Amino acid sequence: MRIMETTVPDLDGWPCRSPRQTTGILLGLSLLLAGCGRSVIQDGAPDRQVDVSGIPDAVPRVEPRSRYGNPESYVVRGRRYYVMRSSRGYVERGIASWYGTKFHGRRTSSGEPYDMYKMTAAHKTLPLPTYVRVTNLENGRSVVVKVNDRGPFHENRLIDLSWAAAAKLGILGKGTGLVEVRAIDPRHPEPRTLHASSSKDDRDSAGSRATVKPRLFLQVGAFASRANAERLLRRLGLEQAFIVPGYSRQRRIYRVRIGPLPSVEQADALARRLDARGIRDPHVVID
Repeated sequence: MRIMETTVPDLDGWPCRSPRQTTGILLGLSLLLAGCGRSVIQDGAPDRQVDVSGIPDAVPRVEPRSRYGNPESYVVRGRRYYVMRSSRGYVERGIASWYGTKFHGRRTSSGEPYDMYKMTAAHKTLPLPTYVRVTNLENGRSVVVKVNDRGPFHENRLIDLSWAAAAKLGILGKGTGLVEVRAIDPRHPEPRTLHASSSKDDRDSAGSRATVKPRLFLQVGAFASRANAERLLRRLGLEQAFIVPGYSRQRRIYRVRIGPLPSVEQADALARRLDARGIRDPHVVID
């Protein structure tokens, strides 16, 4: 269970959930007005027992790009997001969250109704629809979901899973999980991999195969000059801060990271403290 806030985005885009859609300009306005008022409403799980082992993964299929939910860019809470032209080759690690009863039955950004019992997800920039495999890096369990919505707009969250997908991945209890998200090309079959299961034996087996425990870091800067990286390191004054030399686009780069951090909650708290010190937009790195 988690608390979610809906926010009125700028007119440049309309990624909020639960819109009532019409056409043209009226469509955009209805998306802004129907479900995006400023309010804090409790989200949660269904009030009945559901056997998620009987809920099948999404089946990737070739579909046209959604008519709705794919603006070139949009703005939420003062930040602009750019929708990717293609999901080909997309792989990213980050923090997954989930959403449930608060949005059940409401319109998603693509225009499809949100069904918390289906294998779907929200992503800020992937084209709608996109099929992705989401793997829980902490227990090895994996599911295929259809991305048909926009979000999550909480800092340092990569993907917002439907309740069913989160249940199958085993992240309901904590509310978040460390995941890898990998786009699937529906035109080419995917190699077989470990799938999620709700039985205890299968969960234990999956956990035993997730042999490398993921480590969570916050990256707070990346510089072409090592001297600048060292300057930030001194400003941080944190024992866990360090410099990671590397390359980006064939150029030498020095990344400043903090960690490993013991939990998502610790990473969130640290990000807030850094922001208060004027160190903006740290982002999560998982290895």
